[in-house]
Amino acid sequence: RDGSPSDEPPAIAKSRGDINILLCGDPGTSKSQLLGFVHKVAPRGVYTSGKGSSAVGLTACVARDPETRELVMESGAVVLSDLGICCIDEFDKMSDATRAVLHEAMEQQTISLAKAGIVATLNARASILASANPVNSRYDPKLSVVENIQLPPTLLSRFDLIYLILDHPDRDADRRLAKHLVSLYFKDVVIPKPDVDERFLRDYVKYARARIMPEITQEARDELIDGYVRLRGGSSLRASARRAKAIPATPR
Repeated sequence: RDGSPSDEPPAIAKSRGDINILLCGDPGTSKSQLLGFVHKVAPRGVYTSGKGSSAVGLTACVARDPETRELVMESGAVVLSDLGICCIDEFDKMSDATRAVLHEAMEQQTISLAKAGIVATLNARASILASANPVNSRYDPKLSVVENIQLPPTLLSRFDLIYLILDHPDRDADRRLAKHLVSLYFKDVVIPKPDVDERFLRDYVKYARARIMPEITQEARDELIDGYVRLRGGSSLRASARRAKAIPATPR
């Protein structure tokens, strides 16, 4: 440029409006059922399993059209979930190379592709809802969350919320669950109707995403700032030891 002032407004940092959630818990706690229900209720989304997913299956690939014999680009699960939600089951079964392709999608919400002469940047403005089992199949309360999950810190810090779903033995709850499972094999199965219709809930989520714009108060802003500073923990040796067993707090 020639040094003259620009009429364009100053660049504003792009903010990510979608959150990424990780569900980690014991086997048999209906994590897959929860992901399936979220995928059913979400206005737009894709459900996939980490065991059968590849890097190009999640992002994009370049293939040759069988009719025209030209190279075409095919979108993966995360790109197809743009402006929606991508549910990934068995997240711990994915290989490190497959999980590495999610770094850009979870941070910049884009997928960069440079293959066979095709250079493109695809939008991936989607929320990631993933479920994983602990390292030793069951959650060990004697270990920290990081030691139980054992995901790379660069990937773990990209999840905004991490929920633990634990299986605590309870006689009454186990009896109710057993009665429900046994009743499914009766001739006259009585399936209770949900309190809220799925179609109504799907329309409500779609309306809320399009029309509702929440704003935080000044008190909430101050609390968020103080909470972030507390999570960082300072530079003392004791704080450094705590951070080694805690999820890294980053400004993502």
